[in-house]
Amino acid sequence: MSAAPSRRPPFPPFTQETAGQKVRMAEDAWNTRNPEAVSLAYTINSVWRNRSEFLIGREAIVRFLTRKWSHELDYRLIKELWAYQDTRIAVRFAYEWHDDSGNWFRSYGNENWEFDENGLMRRRIASINDLPIKESERKYHWPLGRRPDDYPPLSDFGF
Repeated sequence: MSAAPSRRPPFPPFTQETAGQKVRMAEDAWNTRNPEAVSLAYTINSVWRNRSEFLIGREAIVRFLTRKWSHELDYRLIKELWAYQDTRIAVRFAYEWHDDSGNWFRSYGNENWEFDENGLMRRRIASINDLPIKESERKYHWPLGRRPDDYPPLSDFGF
């Protein structure tokens, strides 16, 4: 695994602008579906709760994301800033994916993030619910990877 940067701007305390930048950077990274690259945004001993799983450390994050994206195929995510204060950011999100049987889902959730002084996330708490959808009900149709800048934000979908 690559060495993590010691600093990852923007840094806390966050403003509306810098919190929004952090949210978009996270969305962009997760849409790469590259566990190693995504893990570099977290402290070496980052603490996560993802649904009912509890993880500690960057290596556990890589294993988790590798497993996640081997099951959640054609994953596309949109995150939106909900609130921020000092070293913390709250986001809401929705992502679409399908399993290896072709069953589509939209997963909705909220995350609470806490950052260290170097801009690395030291805590991530995620609550997520999955909704089975028909392929015809999908809303996210951009090519895999980063959501285009002109693609609608999460609120535009009414989620």
